[in-house]
Amino acid sequence: MTERDAIAEVCKRMVADRLVVGTAGNVSSRSGELVAVTPTGVPYPTMCPDDVGLFALDGTAVDARLKPTSELPLHLAVYAARPDVGAVVHTHSTAATALSCLVPQIPAVHYYLGLFGGSPRVAPYVEYGTDGLAAGAVSALEDRTACLLGNHGAVAVGKSLAEAYERALYLEWVCEVALRVLSSGMIPRLLDGVELDDATARLATYGQR
Repeated sequence: MTERDAIAEVCKRMVADRLVVGTAGNVSSRSGELVAVTPTGVPYPTMCPDDVGLFALDGTAVDARLKPTSELPLHLAVYAARPDVGAVVHTHSTAATALSCLVPQIPAVHYYLGLFGGSPRVAPYVEYGTDGLAAGAVSALEDRTACLLGNHGAVAVGKSLAEAYERALYLEWVCEVALRVLSSGMIPRLLDGVELDDATARLATYGQR
């Protein structure tokens, strides 16, 4: 399966998993010096691999018959700052977007936050598609594998598209838990720094690796 095939498949999954609505969100995958990224304004159910464009790391179109996502600067900025990242998944999932309006950082409600290297930060609101938004996301992603974009949505990254997408799913779940905790009206019991650091270290070796 090529990067284009994989991205088209993930876009359909995002709709089924309710991580996006309409044509919101975008996905990219890096292979060497090329980035495959979703086009702008194309409904995911009808998106085909040929709709996914190929771009150089400086944003130059290499093989793209459609205009790329308006968030191409975000994707390229992440790749420039993070050589360890091979894929970026940006969603407008409900819980993550709602939580991004409430907190500066996801409260430590669950040890799954260790999947992201610690509690994901919330980047300040900046107009979509801008270099300012891209810079804010890169800053919020420092030593993390996910962040929220204030009043906007969420970003998850990974070495592969499969890893980035899995993190996007876990991120939405944790955000939903955090929203329920915050809305309870009770004082929550949050994980402390030592507990979260321990969870981060343990999860780094979890599963069949």
